[in-house]
Amino acid sequence: MIDRSTIFMVGASISALLIVLELVRRRHLSEEYSLLWLGTAIAMLVVGIWRDLLHSLAALVNIYHPPNLLFLLAVLFLLFMQLYFSTVITRLTRESKEAAQQIALLRYELSQLRGEQVDSEDDQGD
Repeated sequence: MIDRSTIFMVGASISALLIVLELVRRRHLSEEYSLLWLGTAIAMLVVGIWRDLLHSLAALVNIYHPPNLLFLLAVLFLLFMQLYFSTVITRLTRESKEAAQQIALLRYELSQLRGEQVDSEDDQGD
């Protein structure tokens, strides 16, 4: 007989898979980031269906209460996500700064060209 927690875990995993796929389809989530969430949903599904895996992994790392392993893995996943998004934000900040500097240089050069063009037109009118 299947217990309620297994049904809940499988239902939550399938829901997470469908939500991520729908977000990608609507272009609210890029494929790059969706792989992390799809992997998480699949891992939840595997653990939900194959309970002995969780117990075996917990015993392997000497964790006596298997749900604590889930909490540990969830915390590690969140830390990994924070590190990953921090690197993405750092890269985007650097690219944004460089783009702003390039725009400022182009504006300066454009104003210089317009100033020279106005000066040369004034010289021709004399």
